Amino acid sequence: MQYVIIYLHGFLSSPRSQKAMQTLEFVRVNYPDLTIEIPQLAHYPKDAEAIIEQLIVKHKGKKLRFIGSSLGGFLSTFMVEKYSGKAVLINPAVRPFELLVDFLGEHINPYTQQSFSLENKHIDELRQLDTPTLKPKSDYWVLLQTADETLDYRQAETKYQDYKLSIEQGGDHSFQGFQRFLPDIFRFLLQD
Repeated sequence: MQYVIIYLHGFLSSPRSQKAMQTLEFVRVNYPDLTIEIPQLAHYPKDAEAIIEQLIVKHKGKKLRFIGSSLGGFLSTFMVEKYSGKAVLINPAVRPFELLVDFLGEHINPYTQQSFSLENKHIDELRQLDTPTLKPKSDYWVLLQTADETLDYRQAETKYQDYKLSIEQGGDHSFQGFQRFLPDIFRFLLQD
């Protein structure tokens, strides 16, 4: 059975982010026959969910594998819990509906220059995508750096304590040195 890798970027990011581009290049060089999707996610949670689910339908019958950064890690977890599969999560958001309350209002995506307004209804949409408990058969590998300036890494450490965790001292929210992990990430994702 074939695999599909779906890379999900974070809030105010894009498929042109450094980690997304490093991942795409790694696949191009090392796994040229592997299907990888790196969608531009909508700024609103329900719209982002619809984009991801369209990809899942498009690749029906393939084994789902996710790489999710920050808010993309939150969305990856929701998809694994709903559809099964495996995910590597990089400094994942655990409770973004609490964090993003401080971000209500107008924003411009620095990659796309698209402007949008984050409202309370979008915080409610995020709450609907929460997965407070994880299925025992789920399969995650979580990469955390303790000096993440955006998220408290301990939230993810607690939520994913029963799964594979790699916690590095220092670093930042972008996860410094991410490319070092790419060979092991793909070994993890492409084994059953």
